[in-house]
Amino acid sequence: MSIETAPPPVLARPRVARGVAMAGLAGAMFLVILDGTMVNLAGPAIRDGFGLSAAGLTAVANSYLVAFAGLLLLGGRLADVLGGRGVFLAGMAVYLAACAFCALALSGPVLIAARVAQGIGAAIVVPSALALVLALYPSPAERTRAMGIWGAIAAAGSLLGVFLGGTLTQLLGWESVFWAPVPFGIVSAIAVWRSVPAFPGRPGPFDVAGAVTITVGVSGLALGMVSAAETGWGAATTVVSLAVGIASLAAFVIAEQRSSHPLVPLTVLRRAPVVTASSVMLLLGATMTSLFFFLPLYQQEVLGMGALETGMAQIPMAAMTIVGSAAAPLLAQSIGSARALPVALALLLTGLLWLVLNPMTDGFSAHLLGAFLLLGAGLGLGIVTATTIAVRDSGEGESGLISGLINAVQPLGGALGLAVLAGIAIGAAGTHGDVSFTAAFLGEAVLILIALTFSLISPARTRSSAVTATMR
Repeated sequence: MSIETAPPPVLARPRVARGVAMAGLAGAMFLVILDGTMVNLAGPAIRDGFGLSAAGLTAVANSYLVAFAGLLLLGGRLADVLGGRGVFLAGMAVYLAACAFCALALSGPVLIAARVAQGIGAAIVVPSALALVLALYPSPAERTRAMGIWGAIAAAGSLLGVFLGGTLTQLLGWESVFWAPVPFGIVSAIAVWRSVPAFPGRPGPFDVAGAVTITVGVSGLALGMVSAAETGWGAATTVVSLAVGIASLAAFVIAEQRSSHPLVPLTVLRRAPVVTASSVMLLLGATMTSLFFFLPLYQQEVLGMGALETGMAQIPMAAMTIVGSAAAPLLAQSIGSARALPVALALLLTGLLWLVLNPMTDGFSAHLLGAFLLLGAGLGLGIVTATTIAVRDSGEGESGLISGLINAVQPLGGALGLAVLAGIAIGAAGTHGDVSFTAAFLGEAVLILIALTFSLISPARTRSSAVTATMR
């Protein structure tokens, strides 16, 4: 496949600096991360407020992730076809409305339904925002720097989220974590509306069959794995859900092979950098989502921290995520992205193992701090590097597709990984409603070990010299 260079865009508002547009777009990712982080910290309060089991709280988290992962590819395609700015603004409206419905929910099922709507909005906002960033910064060198800025701002959302999540939950209740993103979203939407160029779309048909089958497939697998934690692997709900999920994913592959305009052209998956980045991002998503789901529970139920103390304790990890994100372009320029990725994964693996060995002491400790610093650095460096590897060579008309793909695999991994690890952790506890945090953290370490091994043997590493030369 030949890669064409995108033509110079016609700016709708040429007087506005490109940096303002970048700030508005990255601000959208900021608020998505902000809200996700705050919801994780509010998890124990949500569970207590609605009387949910551990599996029920997992469903609250996974309902958002399944909708997000299943529709991200379609969101990216919409951005390519209809033009990124209009799609972005529509997605932001859906997302902010869903945040309000989450805050107003009066029962667990209503909250789960609102979280699905929130995932749909995020699935439109995130790929369209990243596609617009790629259009604003067309060269590989510019994109590497832009991805560093993108990652650092997203990590700042995590930093503010761990502070606000604990503070708001303790002072105002869990509902406040869903109201907080609304003003950030309004500011981001105004900035994008006023500053982002009106890049033209590329009209074409939508792959409805692909969108439906991938969404049903991911939903079925996630539901089956969550159900297994409650009712066992042999229960009818578990077996039927897993069977529907597997059959739907098989149908998705067939649909993509037969479609003239597939949601995921299978030729894209023949590119070693895209395959490497997507595989690693899948495992990073599984690890990161489950980690931030279990950590607040571990800190509050095992270490005896309050919601505010839990959030404050995670600030060093969030700060190191910003440092890792900002350092990613520099490390890539120095040793190449393909060599920087194993470094990030090694840091993350070391942090997870340190967390497993943390003595069961009350409150915050030096052991917990050390693990958090390594975890933050590894996550920031790893996510930015994997994203850069995937999108740096995308051509005209496919930036939304590839950005949607690389963003889809992270929540996809998150939905499946959280379901699997929750089942393992709940099953290992042996008591209904309890969680084995040691089993959860060890499972996450195994996932990162697999990702590290894959990054070391990936054929994409053979291109590292050429990549480094291009970036320079």
